[in-house]
Amino acid sequence: MAVEIPADIQELCKELGKGVEYALKVLCRQLEDNPLLGSPTGDRYLYVAEIDGDTFEDCPALHVHYAYGPPLLVEGQVQIRDIAGAQLPASGTGTDAHDRDQAPDPHLEEIAARQVTGAWQRIETWLHAHAPASYASLKAGASEGEIAALEEALGVRIPADLKALWSLHSGVHNVHGARFLMENWALMDLDSVVSFYQQQMRSQQRDGDDEFTFWTVSWIPVCSFGADDRTYGLYLDAETGQLCYWDRYGERRPEYASLTTYLEEMADALEAPSLVTGARPGLADGGLAWGPPTDPDIEAAWVPFAG
Repeated sequence: MAVEIPADIQELCKELGKGVEYALKVLCRQLEDNPLLGSPTGDRYLYVAEIDGDTFEDCPALHVHYAYGPPLLVEGQVQIRDIAGAQLPASGTGTDAHDRDQAPDPHLEEIAARQVTGAWQRIETWLHAHAPASYASLKAGASEGEIAALEEALGVRIPADLKALWSLHSGVHNVHGARFLMENWALMDLDSVVSFYQQQMRSQQRDGDDEFTFWTVSWIPVCSFGADDRTYGLYLDAETGQLCYWDRYGERRPEYASLTTYLEEMADALEAPSLVTGARPGLADGGLAWGPPTDPDIEAAWVPFAG
């Protein structure tokens, strides 16, 4: 059984250096023998395997996300989906020697930021052309100082991919069309991120225990059910890089291998809607909505986008 390495992943490995190319080849040989070598990431039929940077020369610690078998692939097939730097535990924004020694690889951070920026630009181009209401809901990007202040408020290092997204747009206004992200999520603004994070951490300190976790320091809120409705949402786990689901009933689960994966899947769905197997992009009164929608008000106006 051969392991497929898509062209974009091959190019990424070349950028990261020969040490990464060699380490990935070794991992692929291991996956040929045992495709369940990695750990499941949730209900997206994706797995993550780790590459130990100390084992290979000129190779940082990496998380390799891959798909195995149906429904994403044919039976027995393995495909590498993403490579990301192994995120360190979120330990605040201190600058002591120990903190500096464990700083993320700047080259990996640059690549992550570039991938998110590229995916978002594809999405925004589509919104501008087809969904003016959703395009108009976007807030301006956050400055470096605003993101640094948010890091200080949370006490968590913000991963480069999320910084890149917020520097483009720091949330949406509470208007029609704002819930345009795939699966009808709204991009939270920075004030909402801070208030919800602190609320959840207080709940953890008050009611959490070893058996039940409301929230941890590394979980950074990103999307919510609505611009002003945070009963459900998605958070970025700064330790693993995964984009995960939360709800008010306490459910927490990984949804996507990374923020990049989520945004690239959305961009692909907008550009090639005929290939979408799940929720489809559509338009309702000038706004992007994924459906068929269950909201009666949106359902009456919703028209699937055919391309």
